[in-house]
Amino acid sequence: MVGLGAMPGYGIQSMLKEGHRHLSGLDEAVLKNIDACRELSAITRTSLGPNGMNKMVINHLDKLFVTNDAATIVNELEVQHPAAKILVLAGRAQQEEIGDGANLTISFAGELLEKAAELIRMGLHPSEIIIGYTKAINKTTEVLEDLVEKGSENMDVRNKEEVVLRMKSAVASKQFGQEDILCPLVADACMQVCPKNPANFNVDNVRVAKLTGGGLHNSSVVRGMVLKNDAVGSIKKVEKAKIAVFAGGVDTSATETKGTVLIHSAEQLENYAKTEEAKVEELIKAVADSGAKVIVSGGAVGDMALHFCERYKLMVLKISSKFELRRFCRTTGAVAVLKLSRPNVDELGYADSVSVEEIGGVRVTVVKNEEGGNAVATVVLRGSTDSILDDLERAVDDGVNTYKSMCRDSRIIPGAAATEIELARRLKEFSLKETGLDQYAIAKFAESFEMVPRTLADNAGLNAMEIISSLYAEHAGGNTKVGIDLEEGACKDVSVLKIWDLYVTKLYALKYSADAACTVLRVDQIIMAKPAGGPRRDAQPGPGGMDED
Repeated sequence: MVGLGAMPGYGIQSMLKEGHRHLSGLDEAVLKNIDACRELSAITRTSLGPNGMNKMVINHLDKLFVTNDAATIVNELEVQHPAAKILVLAGRAQQEEIGDGANLTISFAGELLEKAAELIRMGLHPSEIIIGYTKAINKTTEVLEDLVEKGSENMDVRNKEEVVLRMKSAVASKQFGQEDILCPLVADACMQVCPKNPANFNVDNVRVAKLTGGGLHNSSVVRGMVLKNDAVGSIKKVEKAKIAVFAGGVDTSATETKGTVLIHSAEQLENYAKTEEAKVEELIKAVADSGAKVIVSGGAVGDMALHFCERYKLMVLKISSKFELRRFCRTTGAVAVLKLSRPNVDELGYADSVSVEEIGGVRVTVVKNEEGGNAVATVVLRGSTDSILDDLERAVDDGVNTYKSMCRDSRIIPGAAATEIELARRLKEFSLKETGLDQYAIAKFAESFEMVPRTLADNAGLNAMEIISSLYAEHAGGNTKVGIDLEEGACKDVSVLKIWDLYVTKLYALKYSADAACTVLRVDQIIMAKPAGGPRRDAQPGPGGMDED
């Protein structure tokens, strides 16, 4: 007779390995997923806006991050929950596509899911919520088009005033109070490297050099590159220099085959050493004769080679990073040669000046190209600690990405939560015209927009309910550009405050949020197989204290 223990389980138990987990239904799968996403958005939400709080994140390598940049926070958190990961991916997509607005994407998706949980408890099916949310996001894109500021589609990307106007809110959300110093720096750097066709603007052409010491007001923009290392040798400054770049290093080249040399006398040994010396001198002389005044090495610089470089008055720089070497070649127009040999004329680069300067006790090499149309610009940031510099770099990064977005689409919409309140008002009106059950989902979608003014007010220590009600009153009266003035804690016209958001940033953020929320709502079962190599990490200990398998 077969014992009961040998009988296979029924249903899904009989199909999968022992140790698997199967969660299904509204309570187990859908609402648990929504809870996980809500927890994640609660983390990022308090960092939204200019008064957003910083988070201190210590990653698995014990590296400390002190920032309010949502993209950095969620990347370093290493989120494990599969549903919360969908929100992380939405934030990452926004960061890669636009470079700003990751926080809005994650926070708004969390708010949508929170409202969806309320609807599920009321008795709506997730499918009806998804249909309602899809109708709502389509209506949102239509309304956003209406809210675009007239005339903003025509913009000169080389007009500093217009660039700073569009960049200000992105930089202020990371460094509130510093935007008036940072925006002109970033705008200068971007305009210097902007190609003839602005749509081809490359973010990588604006570099950041972080040097501790001084303050933000000591920061500057350099046309060219700033290398955070000293020149090798005694020559520290060269003007109007032709530059030879050797990727493999400047040293005596070892032969590819091995051989044994028998030396019988001291004279032969002396001659052997002399021939090696003569060979190195010949190579360095050939480089000097080509007209080059600066040698850049991608590897080691030998002592003997350095001696002859000094003799022929050649400045020597060493750049270990191959990425940095590529940028250097792009800045100077040089071609990296693999072996140490006489470079052709077209392989030589040019720089107006290559000089070693001391900034705040750190010796850096500044490669300047003052003539227009140069390929790289560097923002030299100064600050008291590494954490502050890292956060400033993120603000610069957001500014540069905003410039890239405005090169493609320069349309702007009112900022400071004016757009969100108008969207909420219009969508509520739209939901009343719908007849099916999805009207409830559209109404909740509209309500979710209140998250932005509420969060901005909460983070600034203002009364959120008062702010939201006075915003609704203003917008109902036809003042669609009224937003929150966080400094005075009142509602004002954003066209006077000059707080504008880029249309594309808002559009993509809301689209990605709605997509992520709908993806999470579509999941109705979670099946986790038993991982290879023993019991699961989240397995609960059995009654005997051991993990049950």
